[in-house]
Amino acid sequence: MRRDTFLKSLAAAVAVGALPLSAQAAAALKFMIPANPGGGWDTTGRALGKAMQDAGAASSVSYDNKGGAAGAIGLAQFVNASKGDPNALMVMGAVMVGGIITGKPPVGLDKVTPLARLTSEYNVFVLPSNSPFKSMKDVIDQLKKDPGSVKWGGGSRGSTEHIAAAMIAREVGVDPAKINYVAFRGGGEATAAILGGNVTVGGSGYSEFAEYISAGKMRPVGVTAGQRLKGVDVPTLKEQGINVEIGNWRGVYGAPGITPAQRKDLIDALSKTFKHKAWQDAMEKNGWTPAWMAGDEFANFVDSEFASMRATMAKSGMI
Repeated sequence: MRRDTFLKSLAAAVAVGALPLSAQAAAALKFMIPANPGGGWDTTGRALGKAMQDAGAASSVSYDNKGGAAGAIGLAQFVNASKGDPNALMVMGAVMVGGIITGKPPVGLDKVTPLARLTSEYNVFVLPSNSPFKSMKDVIDQLKKDPGSVKWGGGSRGSTEHIAAAMIAREVGVDPAKINYVAFRGGGEATAAILGGNVTVGGSGYSEFAEYISAGKMRPVGVTAGQRLKGVDVPTLKEQGINVEIGNWRGVYGAPGITPAQRKDLIDALSKTFKHKAWQDAMEKNGWTPAWMAGDEFANFVDSEFASMRATMAKSGMI
């Protein structure tokens, strides 16, 4: 085949989408972020989109934020609007699993295509800088006196910080059903509530609160990790005699109805991005722990998470 004929054929194949994602120069990707701006999923999605462009896995990236119901509203829109679209991606994670367990929405993760887990992150609990409480012990003492007087602020019902709050109550002898948990639609709303003193104690991934902790606007009183986070001088709950450890992970799903070949191309693009310096830098900046897992292994992991989280939530009186 003559070179000019080959190039014309190649251009035509790209134009109609006949070439796999990995063979094209790059794709115009569309990210569903099933949360309001300012939270962990939003930060993850936008950092991933930028890294995919830097890695040459995307020519452009657009974002659609649709918060509410622990991601279930965005999930439903993604399912309805993206069927068969090989360039559509959705950020999700443990919060969505918990939300599906508690909320029982009509559309579940069985309708979309599991691609890869990217990161894991532990939660930190913080107090407003002007709080009369100075430590987690102060919070626990008040919780034991009057459970309803302690407002726990965080993500949607069923989020890892919600589960952690219920686990803390159970561990210190308080009925988890009596905790006063205030759910917010996104990290931005939760942060504003904490800074404004509208909740007693707030929880989220450390990266979401890091700048406010550094500025002295929030006082960290405990992390949900098994050991102290690298470079973070905050005691674990276990150090403080509260036997609670729970992590938050984030991953990516593809649209419903894509072919096995299209799924493989997306996983390859994510794998390429995961290894790229841009994504490695983003993980370090945000304090995310690398947790790569792809394809069927990731799908099986999500299934096991449903089972383990359901059992934990049942023990804690959440369901």
